[in-house]
Amino acid sequence: MFLTISTRGTAALPATDLGFLLHKHPDKAQTFSTSYGTAHVLYPEADAERCTAALLLEVDTVALVRRGKGKGRGGAPDAALAQYVNDRPYAASSLLAVALSAVFSSALRGVCSARPERAAAPLPLRIEVPALPARGGPALVRRLFEPLGWAVTAEPVALDTEFPQWGDSRYVRLVLESEALTLAEALRHLYVLLPVLDDAKHYWVSSDEVDKLLRAGEGWLPTHPEQKLITSRYLSRRWSLTRQAMERLELVRLAEADDSEVESIDNAVEEETESEERPAPLAVLRREAILTALRASGAARVLDLGCGQGELVRELLRDVRFTEVVGVDVSVRALTIASRRLKLDRMGERQASRVQLLQGSLAYTDKRLKGYDAAVLSEVIEHLDLPRLPALEYAVFGHARPRTVLVTTPNVEYNVRWETLPAGHVRHGDHRFEWTREEFRAWARTVAERHGYEVGFTPVGPDDPEVGPPTQMAVFHRHDDTQKEAKAA
Repeated sequence: MFLTISTRGTAALPATDLGFLLHKHPDKAQTFSTSYGTAHVLYPEADAERCTAALLLEVDTVALVRRGKGKGRGGAPDAALAQYVNDRPYAASSLLAVALSAVFSSALRGVCSARPERAAAPLPLRIEVPALPARGGPALVRRLFEPLGWAVTAEPVALDTEFPQWGDSRYVRLVLESEALTLAEALRHLYVLLPVLDDAKHYWVSSDEVDKLLRAGEGWLPTHPEQKLITSRYLSRRWSLTRQAMERLELVRLAEADDSEVESIDNAVEEETESEERPAPLAVLRREAILTALRASGAARVLDLGCGQGELVRELLRDVRFTEVVGVDVSVRALTIASRRLKLDRMGERQASRVQLLQGSLAYTDKRLKGYDAAVLSEVIEHLDLPRLPALEYAVFGHARPRTVLVTTPNVEYNVRWETLPAGHVRHGDHRFEWTREEFRAWARTVAERHGYEVGFTPVGPDDPEVGPPTQMAVFHRHDDTQKEAKAA
């Protein structure tokens, strides 16, 4: 990816002051590490009359694809489709915007202690991007940049000059020229509008992106005629973030119209206090859903398979209707921690008679696990390699055969709602896979049919109308018990 910034000067105001404004010396070629590769800053020309700074970003495409795909499913769309062959090293995209922010961070803020008067004054600027993906074509490029005071040249790049009948690609050669903008304003325009034109951010879009957009858009975005399109595309069409940004932009517009501060307008609701109710953590919601399903099944003797550090075992022991609770885990260390947290060494005799902690692998049959009313596999299956999953299926459903089995696992579709989770990453480093709702249901139905169970599905956590709940739960009931219950009814 390549971008150049040029300016003109005189003997009194030399063009080489661009080096001070960018905080990069014209006589040096400098290299910077970024999240997606290596950025180079160099000056093809630097004298009093004309100075050009070039930013070259070398993208590590292999690392980009691996980061996008993660260890599970749901990688970044462009990387997942194009795999190791894509336009990322060549076309200016959101990755170049990230590099601009990292390499020219002080210039973006308009900070220059050496030449503060030049930083605050407009410059004759010429910016060129040889290859820019523009979803919307040259017309959209002009609609985005011309209202900001740029003279815009957006030349379509042919798909292949040898075959003109193929037409133009979605890329343009962009040249921006202005005499009325400061360098900081120009960089902020690029920082926002490069990802908007690319329309495919290659990193996770979280709530802090709203703050970045409003900071970079200060002074121009609230009044831009394409404000809605810019906001939606910059935030990867995440409707909740887009709505939040649009509401804040409207407050800015109203404040400017009223010549007042935003805080004086947005004062209808007092700030949250520590005493206000906060949403329950997902782990708590998951345990509540499991307990509800176990109570509904009438189970008294319960297995917690993959019990970890004993959180669910502790909740089960608090309910006297569960007369026997057995926690099983392959990790001796986890069982030791569970024993300490449950205070087994200080537990009364009656309570101690209700609980056992067993070390064992769920990939093997274990006669100690037969004869129980219910078994829980809470956030367990995704920690197994897929080739080992059939062994767990048989050990639980084919050999132990409890009357009821509860299985919870992450819904990978919901991952886009986790604002701190990088795009394409699974929720935990040890997850071997994460399934969509359809994949989980297909697996559960196959298991139920193979081993003589009926299965239903329950959402756990807020059920998003677009991507479903954060956790999905399958409730299996053994056929013979279902038939007995039907006869009794």
